[in-house]
Amino acid sequence: MALLSILQYPDPKLHTLARPVQAVDARIQALIADMIETMYDANGIGLAATQVDVHERLVVIDVSDERTEPLVLINPEILWASEERVLNEEGCLSVPGIYDGVERATQVRVQALDGAGQLRTLEAEGLLAVCIQHEMDHLLGKVFVEYLSPLKRNRIKSKMLKTRRALGRADAA
Repeated sequence: MALLSILQYPDPKLHTLARPVQAVDARIQALIADMIETMYDANGIGLAATQVDVHERLVVIDVSDERTEPLVLINPEILWASEERVLNEEGCLSVPGIYDGVERATQVRVQALDGAGQLRTLEAEGLLAVCIQHEMDHLLGKVFVEYLSPLKRNRIKSKMLKTRRALGRADAA
């Protein structure tokens, strides 16, 4: 297993539309293991393949208190979302240190392949439902800050670029 580099907003690669995973093979199994290790190392509760510059429809999540219940969603599709919505403060491993309110459905039903390639249907509510929606947005090339006002989004972008420059990152365009 290996720790993967997480793309940082406003990297344009975060806006890449992920393509379906064609086969749950050894490459995907290794990617899943690396993504889970990376998510835990970064103290995150979810990570989409897009965030590690792999543009395939793969998400790992673990909202358990013990951090021992990783959930793998390959080619996930939301089959149903509740009309009831809730405003939660969200953060993102690709936008470190930034938290803001995003409104999402309180419950979702998702169909996806699991880590073994078996088709599963999952009912989720609360934090898990929010996390699934957040990570699936990444597969569509959307970062949570895009739900915020243009003013807030521009401030965040400027702050992220300023931090990159201060750290001497070459990709601080």
